[in-house]
Amino acid sequence: MTSIQDIGLSAAINLLTAFAFFVAFATLRLQPINDRVYFPKWYLKGIRGSPTHSGALVSKFVNLNALSYIKFLNWMPPALRMPEPELRDHAGLDSVVYKRIYLLGLKIFVPITLLAFFILVPVNWTGETLERAKDLVFSDIDKLSISNIPPGSKRFWAHVVMAYVFTGWTWYALYKEYKTIATMRLQFLASAKRRPDQFTGGCFASGLRTVIAFPHPIMHEVEYGCGTIRFRSNKCCMVLVRNVPPDPDESVSEHSEHFFCVNHPDHYLMHQVVCNANDLAKLVVKKKSLQNWLTYYQNKNDRNPSIKSTTKTRFCGLWGTRVDAVDYYTSEIEKLSKDEEAETARVLCDPKAIVPAAFVSFKSRWGAPLCAQTQQSSNPTIWLTEWAPEPRDVYWNNLAIPYIEITVRRLHTAQLLFFYFYFFFCSKSIESLIQGFLPGIALKIFLILLPTILMTMSTVEGFTSLSSLERRSAGKYHLFILVNVFLGSIITGTAFQQLKSFLNKPPTEIPRIVGESIPMKATFFITYIMVDGWAGIAAEILRLVPLIMFHLKNSFLVKTDQDRDEAMDPGSLAFPTSEPRIQFYFLVGFVYAAVTPILLPFIVVFFAFAYLVFRHQIINVYDQKYGSGAAFWPDVHLRIIIGLVISQLLLLGLLSTKKAEDSTPFLVALPILTIWFHRFCKGRFESAFVKFPLQDAMVKDTLERATEPNLNLRLYLQDAYIHSVFKGGELDRPQEIGEEDNSPLVPTKRTSNKGSSRYGSDVGSEAGC
Repeated sequence: MTSIQDIGLSAAINLLTAFAFFVAFATLRLQPINDRVYFPKWYLKGIRGSPTHSGALVSKFVNLNALSYIKFLNWMPPALRMPEPELRDHAGLDSVVYKRIYLLGLKIFVPITLLAFFILVPVNWTGETLERAKDLVFSDIDKLSISNIPPGSKRFWAHVVMAYVFTGWTWYALYKEYKTIATMRLQFLASAKRRPDQFTGGCFASGLRTVIAFPHPIMHEVEYGCGTIRFRSNKCCMVLVRNVPPDPDESVSEHSEHFFCVNHPDHYLMHQVVCNANDLAKLVVKKKSLQNWLTYYQNKNDRNPSIKSTTKTRFCGLWGTRVDAVDYYTSEIEKLSKDEEAETARVLCDPKAIVPAAFVSFKSRWGAPLCAQTQQSSNPTIWLTEWAPEPRDVYWNNLAIPYIEITVRRLHTAQLLFFYFYFFFCSKSIESLIQGFLPGIALKIFLILLPTILMTMSTVEGFTSLSSLERRSAGKYHLFILVNVFLGSIITGTAFQQLKSFLNKPPTEIPRIVGESIPMKATFFITYIMVDGWAGIAAEILRLVPLIMFHLKNSFLVKTDQDRDEAMDPGSLAFPTSEPRIQFYFLVGFVYAAVTPILLPFIVVFFAFAYLVFRHQIINVYDQKYGSGAAFWPDVHLRIIIGLVISQLLLLGLLSTKKAEDSTPFLVALPILTIWFHRFCKGRFESAFVKFPLQDAMVKDTLERATEPNLNLRLYLQDAYIHSVFKGGELDRPQEIGEEDNSPLVPTKRTSNKGSSRYGSDVGSEAGC
């Protein structure tokens, strides 16, 4: 049996390992050669440049200042010092809210740990049941758990009361956090800065599968060819309308324009269609690669003009006829430029290249939520409106999937996920394969590939934004951790055998069966927390894999400064995998709070470590791919509630085996009350994550009209959602409608009466807007 001394030794080893990682990071980050690995975010913002040193050549690669190594932990205060509003501007609301999940863990478990050690640990320790038992092997940790309480003892009332106290405190912390984050989101959406998607929406229909469109206008630059395109800042409130019905007389652009002119005559401003530019994008990428090679050989010739660079014409210069490198790549770029021009013309002129979709802009912030939050047609499967994701967040491949097909896809994905989990645990063939043929490495490879598999499943379901794909994938990964890691670890014996017997039991027996095993598995979870939660989190800050990959790329693949920037991989928060891992620690903490409180300090150390490390990474390293305005928080709240309910049911099942008939019935109300609390929070705050208040929109519109009466909104919005390859090109834009006209007329090509009723009013040769 594992003793307190064994746990103490393991804790010391893992703490020393974590400290070693911190020392290694503190040393490596000081080296000029590693600067882009440990501070990539500042390079992306254009604030930081490569360190330069005069003197010895070695100083360009190694920091020779001995004094800087003495204060090797001086990275910690700056990581904690940056105020949250400044951090929000620097890293985005998503990163700030993600960081607050760890802070929430501290807020919940620090008070719970103190109460459990002052009340439950003495109650458990003085139970003396294990000491009186004969021929029973136990450890000091078991004496600190509920196992040391004799069956039928009145001491179980302490655990029941503390379960209510722990639950009440968790409710309070969750309510305050939900309220804070909902307020932060509303402030973000209604911020003083103007954002294009506050006025714009999207309109999407069935048709093409893969489309390309504009990057998000959030103060970043996108390289295209030899130039750089700079986009506007900030996320905006946009409307996405999908499943535009086909029309026999009009194009998608004309059909969308007329529909919104008729049904939103006072608010509609303009729209932007989306084109299938897959082939064009491939040409752009290929041209960019050739330009990098051309720059590389030009620089090489400039350094040594006496020797002309040569290359071979086949397969990356490995074989073929040897020619002058500069002349070869110059001619190849000229050929590719002609192909690019021809493909651009085809995309702009071919009606089949237009995805039946468009982003719709409105004259005011008030008009956008009015459209996004209402049903547009009597047929609920067409003209589907929703908030459009920011351009960086759009998953263009799924924009054209029809409504019916999306429903079928999600049904099939749910079935696939169910059978996947079922056969993984219950199939004889998989059991024999994993246990007999490839016992360790196959499972490890499977776990490495699991996030990709789950993300692919989510992609098939047809979600139109990267953030929604990642949230869906996180939900699947959370289910896998709950079943495989938690239940699979608690249930004794092989997971396959136990789960098959587990599934054959009545549902009322499930809490009792699992509850019996909970105290015996405390040491396993303590060890897991120390290895994965302490040393694992400390290893995160070291960034060993990105460090190695950067230097490999820098040594063998980097040809230009642009290549060096691309070799710098800042990474991101990896929400689909990292957030479910956090939920595992919430779950374990809730389950063992009233059962084996000795586990709680290890949970607290994990949240403290993680909060420090990820705050530093958010400030200096991670570059979030998109900004969803913390849209993932309702899912986080729900999963914490799930962990809390599971802990309550398992405690109920455990006490039912201890002959605590008097106290057990009082626990029945806890999961019911917790579910009620979740529904209350959902009704109180979740609307902030799916809707935008019209009152706030009107306030912003009124303020903007007073401060900027001459704002040209059309000019501000016209390029918000157009792909960068079309910059400067002629697009199939909607006809301009002057805002000063009270009732301008929009020409229509309709020659038949078919489809006229779709607009909701009589439409003849012209449609009133």
